Amino acid sequence: MKRSAPDPAHVVTSRRDDALAWLTSGIPYIGFLGIEFERRGDELTAVLPFASQNVGNPMIPALHGGVTSAFLEVSAIIALSWATLWEDIEAGRIDPKTLAPGALPSLPKTINFTVDYLRTGLPREAYARARIMRSGRRFASVQVEAWQDNVARPYALGLVHLLMPPSAPQGSPAP
Repeated sequence: MKRSAPDPAHVVTSRRDDALAWLTSGIPYIGFLGIEFERRGDELTAVLPFASQNVGNPMIPALHGGVTSAFLEVSAIIALSWATLWEDIEAGRIDPKTLAPGALPSLPKTINFTVDYLRTGLPREAYARARIMRSGRRFASVQVEAWQDNVARPYALGLVHLLMPPSAPQGSPAP
C-alpha cells in the first residue's frame, strides 16, 4: 500500500491557524477583551494585551478581577475545544474555509468555575495556559493559570468544570 506524501509545513501551519481563527472568531467576548491565541503545535497560549479599560482600580492600578476571571474561563474553553477538534482538523474532516462564517461547533458550557487570585494583576500584558485534567464524553475538568512577567509566578489560577457538547454521529459533519 502506497502512502501519500505528507502536506508541506506551510499548508499544515496555514490549516491550523485558519482553524484557530475560525474557532475564536465566533465568540464576541474574545474580541471585546482583545484576547489572542498563540499556537505552537497543539499547545495554546492565550494573550490578554494591556488595555486601560481592563484596569479595575486605577489607584493601585490593578487588572479588574472580572477581566481576569473571564480571561481564564475563555482560555479554558478554547483550549478544551481546540483539543477536542484537533484530530478532525488534522485529518481534514473539518475545514474552516468551507464552513459558513460564525458556524461554530457547539462549545463546552461552564458548570462550575473557581478562581484563586494569588497576587495583583498589574497593568500589562497577561498570558494564560490551560491544562485539561479530564475530558470525557459528558464532562471535562480544565485547570488554567495566568501570569504576566514570569510563568513560574502566576497571578491567578482557575479550575473550570465543563459540560461537553453532544458529539456528532459518525459520518456526519460537526454541529
